Amino acid sequence: MFCDACGTAIQPGQNFCSGCGKQVISAPGPYRVAPRSRVEENVRLLGILWFALSAFSVLGGIILMILANTLFVELARKGAPEFLQPLLSFIGIFLLAKACVGFLVGWGLLQRQPWARMLALVLAFISLFNIPFGTALGVYTLWVLLPTQAEEQYESMVRTATLQA
Repeated sequence: MFCDACGTAIQPGQNFCSGCGKQVISAPGPYRVAPRSRVEENVRLLGILWFALSAFSVLGGIILMILANTLFVELARKGAPEFLQPLLSFIGIFLLAKACVGFLVGWGLLQRQPWARMLALVLAFISLFNIPFGTALGVYTLWVLLPTQAEEQYESMVRTATLQA
């Protein structure tokens, strides 16, 4: 490290420059990294996991829509209960809508959008009923984003991302 006033070499732990006497403000060492908050450490992974779960939801929704509108229409003609086709269509549409919101949450978390935290919490509560993967991701989302200090840490990340953009 060198003095920013005169350029004299400064030894680690030295408080004043030996050349000009200016006070040295020590910067973190080359291997020390500022500690990151729990939210900063986990929000990127959280966004990626929401993308992955949403992709599986899209797949499930499409399969249900295809089955409801092909196989169950034929089964209803042969005497199967008629309520199955509309029920499966409704569940398929619900899965597709949930997947769209999941993609939006994943993108929002990765882009540090201010609304993404609240939307992720709402979707996490809904996903708790989606055993096993939705439950696991819901619990993980709640663990990362629900505590009081998580709101402050996320807002700090949003401000930092806004300043860098």
